[in-house]
Amino acid sequence: MTWPDNGASAAARHRMAADLAGGGWSEWIDAFTAVPRHVFVPRFYRQDTAGAWQSVTWEEPGYLEAVYSDDALTTQVDDHGVPTSSSSQPSVMLRMLEALGADGGDQVLELGTGTGYNAALLAHRHGASHVTSVDIDTGLVEAAVRHLDTVGLQPTVVAGDGAQGCPSRAPYDRVIATVALRMIPQPLLRQAAPGAVIVVPLGYGLARLTVTGPGHAVGSFLDTPAFFMARRADGEPPQFEEVARQPTTISRMPPADLLGRLKFPASVALPGYHSCSWNSAEGELETVGLWTPDGSTATAHVSGAVRQCGPQRLWDTVESLAEVFDGEPAREDFRLIVTPTRQVVSYKGPDGPNWELPPSP
Repeated sequence: MTWPDNGASAAARHRMAADLAGGGWSEWIDAFTAVPRHVFVPRFYRQDTAGAWQSVTWEEPGYLEAVYSDDALTTQVDDHGVPTSSSSQPSVMLRMLEALGADGGDQVLELGTGTGYNAALLAHRHGASHVTSVDIDTGLVEAAVRHLDTVGLQPTVVAGDGAQGCPSRAPYDRVIATVALRMIPQPLLRQAAPGAVIVVPLGYGLARLTVTGPGHAVGSFLDTPAFFMARRADGEPPQFEEVARQPTTISRMPPADLLGRLKFPASVALPGYHSCSWNSAEGELETVGLWTPDGSTATAHVSGAVRQCGPQRLWDTVESLAEVFDGEPAREDFRLIVTPTRQVVSYKGPDGPNWELPPSP
């Protein structure tokens, strides 16, 4: 072998695959058993107690156990300490690949090459000639190609905006994304074959759709919670200094609800939102902040004090969700209908509460 490997890594790989199978059977377990994740994650980053990112490589204790755990691993951090790429959680990858339902001969498009690990799993099972993967980060593409070459797999890997697909390789029978989207990009629908299946992260959920015609698709969300790094796009940072100058209103909704039972529906009603929190010295939650790419920002204190600024009244939307849902709603009760002009998520049928997704990714 041309990559660091030994009995320990092979054993760890087999254990991870067996754990993913959970005593059952999946058509993808052979791929997880055969494809060495450590080749695609020669280095990952984890935060120390002070919050600083520390690099972990093959030579260091705990590396192999982490790589073959059912954990997402941060694989790239920018100069500001913000993660920009990761190796997804294997059990979520397995769930998405199973939902994709690709058969032999299907042409598969992947958005978000990242490390190349998911493309390797697809290529191992379906053949490299049937797999096309796109990533906007040229450096990641170059590294992924090296990783794939190391294990003897050569799918088509292209540097570009995944939301634009890869027209030269279309049509595609299956489309899968490993980056979070705010809506289904129309170029993907135009490049999809009739009856194609699309599996993508939307907010904090996984949507599975079937293409029913040019620009049209219908589907619902899987029951699996998921969080993927957002597709790289321009957006405004949170306006916390501005929001602190705004007048206070009072909310009866506990801020913790946004971090728990309303996390997924908020990601549907407020596509692309981000949140953060501040704790007391004793570690108790004090304040939740949230913002959207248009610069709208809100903070909510456990006392009920809320401040908001920007084009949208974000906390008003969160409060409206609290009135709709008594507890945490089941993701599979949300349905998505896509047309060339609109994309709408509805809850428990077309006559239920619904939210329109933005017109661009």
